[in-house]
Amino acid sequence: MIILDTSSVLAIARGHRKLLRVADNAAASPFRHLLVPALCLMQAEITDAGSGMSALALPGIDIEPLDTVSSVAVATMVRDGLGGPDVCHALYASLPSPQRPQTDLILTDREDDYPPGTVTVDIDDDRLDD
Repeated sequence: MIILDTSSVLAIARGHRKLLRVADNAAASPFRHLLVPALCLMQAEITDAGSGMSALALPGIDIEPLDTVSSVAVATMVRDGLGGPDVCHALYASLPSPQRPQTDLILTDREDDYPPGTVTVDIDDDRLDD
């Protein structure tokens, strides 16, 4: 699974070529999906009206909800100083879970927002051209 954070959602809404290609590839594959944490979708929409709907309109993008357990975990991460609510929801979504047993990577243009050890890939990384 690939996590799209707030910066990725904003970039997709603004027509970022590499990310749109990643989204097209995800939509064409039965295995590869893109996951947008709900708080990242919310922050993108707050920052740039219409960006949330632009992301939701793309096939192959799923939303990671903020349920009861995740809301407490994300709040704890924010309180512990790991970042704002959207960053912490992306972090939480990338962690292993019973449904997804491996750590997932986060596509972002704000790699410095994440704590050391977080698996991030810059949205302009050359490997996204493949």
